[in-house]
Amino acid sequence: MKKNSLRLLALVSMFALLVLAACGNDEKADGDKDADGSKDGGKTEQEYKFLSLLTGGTQGTYYPLGGSFAEFITAETGIKTTAEVSQASAANMTALKDGDAQIAFVQTDIAYYASKGEMMFDGEVIDEVSAIGALYPETVQLVTLKKNNITTFEDLKGKSVSVGAPGSGTYANAEQLLEIHGLTMKDIKPQNLDFGESQESLQAGQIDAAFITAGTPTGAVEGLNAVAEVFVVPVEDAKADELIEKYPYYAKEVIPAGTYGSDVDTPAVSVGAMLVMQNDISEELGYKITKAIYENASKIQHAKGALIKAESGLNGIGIPVHPGAQKYFDEVN
Repeated sequence: MKKNSLRLLALVSMFALLVLAACGNDEKADGDKDADGSKDGGKTEQEYKFLSLLTGGTQGTYYPLGGSFAEFITAETGIKTTAEVSQASAANMTALKDGDAQIAFVQTDIAYYASKGEMMFDGEVIDEVSAIGALYPETVQLVTLKKNNITTFEDLKGKSVSVGAPGSGTYANAEQLLEIHGLTMKDIKPQNLDFGESQESLQAGQIDAAFITAGTPTGAVEGLNAVAEVFVVPVEDAKADELIEKYPYYAKEVIPAGTYGSDVDTPAVSVGAMLVMQNDISEELGYKITKAIYENASKIQHAKGALIKAESGLNGIGIPVHPGAQKYFDEVN
């Protein structure tokens, strides 16, 4: 009887130890999660066969810059990185959330909307994505041809105007600029075209004007100016102030004389271009990605390459910064 009791006690003790061990493992697994939700610091180089970097349309600024960034990242990390055409900012945030890509370009205003579940992300907070860093100003350009005689925003009433894809960053910019000029989408004939389609449609006379949010000079507008005389509608200073007061992620911008053949400076407004990556990327890999971009930006042939600097890499960032990117900026700034 005594032996049976001892055996029973031993079995109970062993079972208790197993339960405690299992609980300890569960606690450790939870405890190992970083603030971004990834375990053990996220995925390292060894866990990636390739990286996908989402850009935008081929006629914008993201695409040529993305090709250079992909080369820099491949050289720094040893992971084959490919720049891919996409529907740009809003679609890029969703793609990273869904795990369809790892790195992407996005407008600062769109990244902010995504982090808050606002505007085109209404009710759908995206918190699986964090910032690599700021790049350069993205100018909101209202482009037309001189022969169309559109010189103010008010002249758009009743006209056929490209406003970008619904839910895109360009669409949001168009809507907000129309708003401060006393117009809505109902006052124009909105066309959902990308930059390349806008260029072709303006050239063919199928539309009267197009909103294009991109770093200047923009390939699509340069292409259009090569065959017709382009005019970018200016944003009056008072209207820019009104826009910034309501939507503080905008800034005043000037498109310098000589751009698109203009002989005068053109006042405009801009948002920021930035890069983001999935939170699942480890701190070490995130550090290498950030380093690859900012330490090689001076090699980029595009005019915007000169504006991509580590010292301004955290300017205007409205979402959390990836730990790897933060580590890099802490070292160099």
